Amino acid sequence: MNLKAIVPMRHMSERIPGKNYRDFRGKPLFHYILQTLRETPIIQQIIVDTDSPVIREDIEINFPEIQVLNRPEHLSGDRVPMNDILLQVIDSVQTADFYLQTHATNPLISKDTIVKAMSAFQDYFPLYDSLFSVTRLQTRLWDSLTRAINHNPHILLRTQDLPPVYEENSCLYIFSRESLLANHNRLGSRPMMWEIPVFEAWDIDEEIDFRIAEFLHQDLNKNPGNL
Repeated sequence: MNLKAIVPMRHMSERIPGKNYRDFRGKPLFHYILQTLRETPIIQQIIVDTDSPVIREDIEINFPEIQVLNRPEHLSGDRVPMNDILLQVIDSVQTADFYLQTHATNPLISKDTIVKAMSAFQDYFPLYDSLFSVTRLQTRLWDSLTRAINHNPHILLRTQDLPPVYEENSCLYIFSRESLLANHNRLGSRPMMWEIPVFEAWDIDEEIDFRIAEFLHQDLNKNPGNL
């Protein structure tokens, strides 16, 4: 099986300036996901798509085996759909059996989780044509019109007894070239949900996320298996 990992990284970020290469416990943030992918034996090649000269120059020094693609100007910016970027990437590299996409903003995801997700996907392919990672939620959810989404307000179940709903956490996507082209979406027509541990799914969007992720990473290194 030929599995290639794709990591898109923008130079600019609205909510946390330069977050992809900001210092995270002594190293640029993006080093953590690249190191995890580098140590994951099922991944044959890592591809970084970026418009950042900072990231590009750093990878040339610290990860010379990784292929870097210069993101075209028309695909740069905050509002460009990720699916358009992925289509550009697979059109620019040699084809693979499957592609795995993740982000620099997921520094806590483990190689074990990646391997298990890929193994499960292979077991059920082609029943499922793609996979995306999720976080289980068992809490009382409401919509903007004050309507209960996943519970009956007149039956006050314990939250742990509520039927779970799942949040797409943007940590892992697995898809084939054929599925991406056919659907113009990393989620195919028959996607498989893959639940991952809550602490691994921490995604850095806001400043508070950065601080929490650093704390979790430090705790995991001091107390492996503690979470």
